[in-house]
Amino acid sequence: MGEMLFDKDGEAYLRLNDEERKKKMEILSTEVKAIEISPGMKASQLIEQMSNMSIQARNLGMCAKIFEKMLSDKDRPTIFLGLAGPLIAAGLRNVIRELVAGGYVDVIVSTGAIMYQDIYQARGYRHYMGSPDADDTILRDLFIDRIYDTYVDEEKFWETDEWCGEIAAKLEPRGYSSREFMDFIGGFLEDENSIVYQCHKHGVPIFVPAINDSSIGIGLTHGRHKARIEGREYMHIDSIKDNYELTQIVVKSPATAAIYVAGGVPKNYINDSVVMSYIFGQERGHRYAIQVTTAVTLDGGLSSSTLGEAQSWGKIDRDANFSMAWVEPSVSLPLLTAYVMDKFPPPARKKLGYEWEGEILKELRVRE
Repeated sequence: MGEMLFDKDGEAYLRLNDEERKKKMEILSTEVKAIEISPGMKASQLIEQMSNMSIQARNLGMCAKIFEKMLSDKDRPTIFLGLAGPLIAAGLRNVIRELVAGGYVDVIVSTGAIMYQDIYQARGYRHYMGSPDADDTILRDLFIDRIYDTYVDEEKFWETDEWCGEIAAKLEPRGYSSREFMDFIGGFLEDENSIVYQCHKHGVPIFVPAINDSSIGIGLTHGRHKARIEGREYMHIDSIKDNYELTQIVVKSPATAAIYVAGGVPKNYINDSVVMSYIFGQERGHRYAIQVTTAVTLDGGLSSSTLGEAQSWGKIDRDANFSMAWVEPSVSLPLLTAYVMDKFPPPARKKLGYEWEGEILKELRVRE
């Protein structure tokens, strides 16, 4: 062990043996590089430099490189995108749309609010700039809802709630997975900038495991109440069917990868689909995983639980490439998306084809 010594004049110096000196040189082998900004720099060049910095810049750079590995893996892993937080209100709608349309992700697992607000905009309504310091009592009087520094029109929300309930009434009254229902709704949208529309168009499944906890759920509750008054049956969401369908996608994939934007139910749901694979005799974690979040780890919550912790459950593979960056998604997700779009211009990969027979996934294939 290195020790501090003193010379005859009382000056301190450190002494290391040869093995310690070698180990020290190994540890100090990679230097932090100051970022250099230049005119015309591409997003991919910026992120690559960030990976040689420190703190969250390095973490975000590592996430970008792992995203790149997901897309270049010859086994073509199925990439699951977990979405939570006020992403549409933040202005990320087109970013997520590009990830779908460009072939960068294969499955979406989302909160209901994100998909609902996409539908709200697809129907011609908008989010508006506001202030976190607004007088919320005045906003309430005007039926304006606030999402931190963003406003939405509650009257248009009511209308969209009812629209969701009316669309559901067109379905045969039986149990549906959220995937089936979201695909059905996508068939009634015509907005090319809509995430739900693009998923319907390209056959990318959307799972909303907590769909009740959203304005979509409010719309379905309204539709159910109306059906009862009129004496007719009404469709319902079968949440365990969601589990069964998503797990089959995991099992039939040659490998899986996960991108977690924030955390919440979508993060744990994607991870649990890996755990549930034991039902089909499979035990294999995600090969790649990245997460961008601002959640703290100290409270033990699942949104902030590290991807390393997920390895103890078998959710992330022992030899997986994974990284977490504590960078708010309205900043981090556009940067990651710009990076992979530079590296892999759309279409990044051939899309997957899903052949469903009821709740059974008969075939999962790469489409020609």
